Amino acid sequence: MSRITVPFFISHQGCRHACVFCDQRTISGSQGALPNRDEMLCRIAAWRCSGGDRPLEVAFFGGSFSALDRADQWRLLEPLQSLIENGAVSGVRISTRPDAVDAETVVWLAERGVTTIELGVQSMDDGVLEAAGRGHRAEASEAAIRCVRAGGLAAGAQLMPGLPGDTPALALSSLEKVMAAGAGFVRLYPVVVLKGTELARRYLAGEYRPLSASEGISCCKVLLWTAMKRGIEIIRIGLQADQGLNAETVLAGCWHPALGQLVRSELYFDLLVRLASGLDRSQPITVKCHPSRVSDVIGQGRSNVIRLRQQGLDVRTVLPEPALTPPEIELLSKQPKKGSLLHDLVY
Repeated sequence: MSRITVPFFISHQGCRHACVFCDQRTISGSQGALPNRDEMLCRIAAWRCSGGDRPLEVAFFGGSFSALDRADQWRLLEPLQSLIENGAVSGVRISTRPDAVDAETVVWLAERGVTTIELGVQSMDDGVLEAAGRGHRAEASEAAIRCVRAGGLAAGAQLMPGLPGDTPALALSSLEKVMAAGAGFVRLYPVVVLKGTELARRYLAGEYRPLSASEGISCCKVLLWTAMKRGIEIIRIGLQADQGLNAETVLAGCWHPALGQLVRSELYFDLLVRLASGLDRSQPITVKCHPSRVSDVIGQGRSNVIRLRQQGLDVRTVLPEPALTPPEIELLSKQPKKGSLLHDLVY
């Protein structure tokens, strides 16, 4: 049964560095004040009513939870203790800086119901971290991931392809390093240039060129494919489509309200092209895929079907087939072909 996550945004709280890309208040639409006990319990109760019997997780996003004063951390966790004890809340997820994690902190958090720690790694290249103003080196991220895992908690890594000095090769290396350190899941946030940030100043001054949408999608599809091959879940690609992100606040970069689907669709398009190679183009083609992947295979606005037809392939329809796994597709034509994202693509 899928879990419900009840989010609380504590934007910038606990952060002691002004990273060049960051404006958490714009990203989350929250002013970042710590929620009080009544706010938290009221919101949790509302989500419990709407969620039926699905397990409930409380999450503190934005800011750096473990860098808050210990008293503030407890003020946020204390109202949850009775809910954790009676099973109403299955666990707590926090996000924080890698250099705000050590063994004692992990033990303290775990004893108070924290089950998952997401680390704002951004990059595993020291030059990129320095240019972004992160205030720590890559070794701090590796140590934090291992520390979280050693404490028995789930460790996640947030990566940000496209920072100053970053390249697709460095972004791939960053992913491989966090997976090797033990990250169990990853979020990909290709850089978005937000108005009022230091990155915006550099962009407007011509000192920084962000990834375009197409460049970001090309980079992220390789990262997604690499993680899939390793059995590591990419739980999100791109910032949430929020009221704070619009034509006035986003100056440039790789942002789209459905960026994850665009990235997945590119993977399926590449697989479709590979499987269609050598087919008799005079024959109609029916594509089959797992029911959960029909929209990804078709593409937004039927973009994949349209591009295949532009290549002379007579794709008639895309049908759900429960017998196929999510990475698989099957082409039915005079020469049927079946393939998988995991085994038939090479980047």
